[in-house]
Amino acid sequence: MARAQFQKGQKVWVECVGAWAQIEKVQPVWAKGFEEPVRVTYDVGLGREFLAHELLMPVEDAAADDGQHWRLMRARNKWQNAEDCPHHPFPGTYPVVVTDKADWGGWRVPGAEYDRDPEQIEFQARLIAAAPKLMALAAQLLASVDEAPDDAPPEMRALARDARATLKTITDVLSAPTIETAAPTSFQAA
Repeated sequence: MARAQFQKGQKVWVECVGAWAQIEKVQPVWAKGFEEPVRVTYDVGLGREFLAHELLMPVEDAAADDGQHWRLMRARNKWQNAEDCPHHPFPGTYPVVVTDKADWGGWRVPGAEYDRDPEQIEFQARLIAAAPKLMALAAQLLASVDEAPDDAPPEMRALARDARATLKTITDVLSAPTIETAAPTSFQAA
């Protein structure tokens, strides 16, 4: 017997397509003589029906970091001396975003990529280092609008809606559905 593991309107990741979709229809397949469906498929609007094992659901990331210790550091460029790259913003070094309390772990860029466009890489490094603060700012905006949505101006409500969508893409992690997380669905024989 099959049980529905997703419900209508739920956002899912379609693994074989590599895209997010929303469950449009839960379609139980009935067989004569059985009280429950023998199979359940899901229509997500992509042209065919999918089985539960082809879909993943977003979950909260328990390992998410608060990002308070993210910082931008400079590392010595082992491949080029400062005299060889005077066009770099900081000749002889490259940016490293450290995301661990110790001075290791995080984001680095290959020397050849840095040399191709150092200004862009410097900008990316600053953006990544500031990401936890920007995320906290978005969460504060969302919380202040959620506290009194009727008192917030329309622009703030729109910003909060965008902040919620953006934060969701950051905090949602994919996992296969389990029996405990399966959506309880009751089916009626047609």
